[in-house]
Amino acid sequence: MTPVVPSSVPPDRQRKHRARDAGSTRRASVVYRRVAATVRAWSPEWRDSLLYSTSAVFAAATAIAAGIPLYRQWGQMAVGPYAAAAVFMAVVAWRAGKRPKVEPGLEVHRRRWNVARIGACIVVLGGATVVPLTMEVVWRAQGDAAAHVQPEVLVVERAGVLADRGKDPYQVIDRNGHILIHQNKEPVYELYYPYLPGMVLFGFSRGSKVEARLTDARIQFLIFTVIISLIALSRLRPATDARVRAFQVLTVLPTAALPLATGGDDMPVVALMLLGMVALQRRRPVIAGLALGAASSLKFTAWPLAILAVWVALDRRMRRAVGRYVLGLLVVAGPVVLPVAYRNPSAFVDNVIRFPLGLAGVSSPAASPLPGHLFVTAFPGAHRAYVLVLVVGGLVLLVRRLIRKPPVDTAGVARLAGWVMLFGIVFAPATRVGYLLYPVNLFVWAWMLGRADDPAMVTDGTGVHEPEVGTDWMEPQPAL
Repeated sequence: MTPVVPSSVPPDRQRKHRARDAGSTRRASVVYRRVAATVRAWSPEWRDSLLYSTSAVFAAATAIAAGIPLYRQWGQMAVGPYAAAAVFMAVVAWRAGKRPKVEPGLEVHRRRWNVARIGACIVVLGGATVVPLTMEVVWRAQGDAAAHVQPEVLVVERAGVLADRGKDPYQVIDRNGHILIHQNKEPVYELYYPYLPGMVLFGFSRGSKVEARLTDARIQFLIFTVIISLIALSRLRPATDARVRAFQVLTVLPTAALPLATGGDDMPVVALMLLGMVALQRRRPVIAGLALGAASSLKFTAWPLAILAVWVALDRRMRRAVGRYVLGLLVVAGPVVLPVAYRNPSAFVDNVIRFPLGLAGVSSPAASPLPGHLFVTAFPGAHRAYVLVLVVGGLVLLVRRLIRKPPVDTAGVARLAGWVMLFGIVFAPATRVGYLLYPVNLFVWAWMLGRADDPAMVTDGTGVHEPEVGTDWMEPQPAL
């Protein structure tokens, strides 16, 4: 009897479904390309207006629908500055568009429009970030502190006070599900310190005799973030519009304004990551290592980028500089993290690994309804197995990607790190939607770095590119 071989040709219904799905994908791709081309054709002023308009809508939605009162307060204060900046930039764009493309004194008008853009950015920085932060700090000092600050700020400040008094901020809170420290002042989860030792620097001032309102860790987060961001972006050349976008995303748009006004512990990490990426782009591996080492001593969220940066650590002569990069990384991160972890490894692991992963005896307050959290909530018995599968599976996919198509420039590293962070945030068992600021910034940096000059290559006038020698990292760069 002749065996029957199953046909490999899919049935008509399956072929129709595949064709329909492929058609939908192509149509979506065409629509995306058309929208992207239209936006790219707009002037920088019109794009500013679009960004501020979108931010105003987001702030209004937050003011109405956010479940956290602190977020609603930010939305109520931020919607006005965003809306005013959107209208102002629309007027500027309209006036700029009415002028001929070629006319005497056009550069003067262009500088005037740039001043208008900078002015709008400063107004939004003040109205959507600084003013809400100031009001929340004042209200916190006058009344219920928990209603005007995110828990992470209190955790950082408490750790800073403990470190200032010579005490270890890492404590063993639970053992086998049994709480060892009982108190009524704050929730048990606030006793955990889920950050790396470097973060205590932002909480040191809380134990000083300075006016309490001036020691709020959010003020230091904001000042540090703005200063480091400006230093990093001022090092890039040429002065493209992408640098302005990166600064907006990191300081004035809701991706930064909301966390800076309410919590903000991630923003210094992101600023140092940016400085490290710019140093890599400028072919300064030691400075890149120092910057990413500093970021890695604050939070684990900097580690994916710090590790992937090894693939593009080159010097001005286009030689591999992995050793110099790793040396800079370890010079900062090693002395900050290793002694603390060695002194009390059990408490260190409990605070910075088990608690963030939801494996401690106390649930983390990071519980946004993303796929990973929804899964472990529906199947609590599979929590440990899920974390294991997630870590191993993620590492396998990343190693496979690095073997098949390793990043070749800083833009590629930023892009890959963005996807890694996005994967981790979406599927982590305990996470927050706010952590998406990491992949958002990394994708913006990939776009920006892809348009930046490579100082290791210069044109000699004949179209031939040769390594550039002797240009210093601290040489004057075009202003932002």
